[in-house]
Amino acid sequence: MEGVIAIWQRDLTKFFRDRARLFGSFTMPILFLLIFGGGLSGTMDAMMTGSMPEGAENFNYVEFVFPGIVAMTLLMTSIFSAMSVIEDKDFGYMKEILVSPISRVSIAVGKMLGAATVATIQGVLLFLLIPLLGLSYDIFALLQVIPFMFLLGCALSGLGLLFASLISSTQGFQLTVQILVMPLVFLSGALFPVNNMPAWMDFIVKINPVTYGVDVMKKIMIDVESLPSVVLDAMGLNLTVLGRQVTIFEEILFIVVFTVVLVLLATISFKRANA
Repeated sequence: MEGVIAIWQRDLTKFFRDRARLFGSFTMPILFLLIFGGGLSGTMDAMMTGSMPEGAENFNYVEFVFPGIVAMTLLMTSIFSAMSVIEDKDFGYMKEILVSPISRVSIAVGKMLGAATVATIQGVLLFLLIPLLGLSYDIFALLQVIPFMFLLGCALSGLGLLFASLISSTQGFQLTVQILVMPLVFLSGALFPVNNMPAWMDFIVKINPVTYGVDVMKKIMIDVESLPSVVLDAMGLNLTVLGRQVTIFEEILFIVVFTVVLVLLATISFKRANA
């Protein structure tokens, strides 16, 4: 545990000292909020309201898309934080860790927790935009979603660690991750509903961990209990797998299993790469 905490603390210290990284990480989410929330909100509100039944005229697209933007921040921060593994190899820091009595699992877990913590902090900081956007989320719902944000950050950082263990250069890592990130975002329901997709695309949606993360965050932050099922269908909040609607517990369980599997795979790959 001392090794895990030391690596965890080191990544947090690097994050708070790097102001450019803190500022730059908000660029993409804020751009998406401006483009989708500001530029397309009127069009999307009209389209979504037109497809909904009577009583759903007050649909707010920005309220729908905001949890997805937070999830996108978690995704980008968690995965790109894994690039520090490659940087540590280049600067020789990783060799110092490898000759220490710390296990490979401890290194992977420490890196995962550090990336997840940084991602969660950045996601929580986005909550400061809620009053500026004219949104009204329940404060207790926001507090409830924070632990899940950390869990989702762990899952996505595990994915980043796996790629970092397989790729030897930062340039190759950035190119690979950029190709991966956009499909994960657009096929997750973060920015628009993903129901009624073609069969092959629907398959990608259902195996995408970000899909379940976005769905849980929206169900917690948006008052879904007060919305009729037809409205939930139009918003894509009635996620079904094999014709069966999945529960929040099942979605969280999927993300937990995904996290464990990815960390184990990253550890195995890391052992082989540094044997």
